[in-house]
Amino acid sequence: MHDLHLANQIVEIAKEYAKGRKIKSIAVELGDIFEHGENITPENLAYNINLLLPDAEVRVAKIKSAAWKLNAIEVGE
Repeated sequence: MHDLHLANQIVEIAKEYAKGRKIKSIAVELGDIFEHGENITPENLAYNINLLLPDAEVRVAKIKSAAWKLNAIEVGE
């Protein structure tokens, strides 16, 4: 469930940036984020972002950090 919460935060930022345009792809860098007793994995985060943005290509790269970063957003017309 914590993966879905982070996915929702990321999607809300992306939607604000897109200003109503379609989000074609999104790239996230994910560090070691430990919530509710578990690490958030790139696979689970990508899955949950895809639940919220089913038509977008989602890339999540694991990095050595204790944070996450929304690295890129591609929008269409």
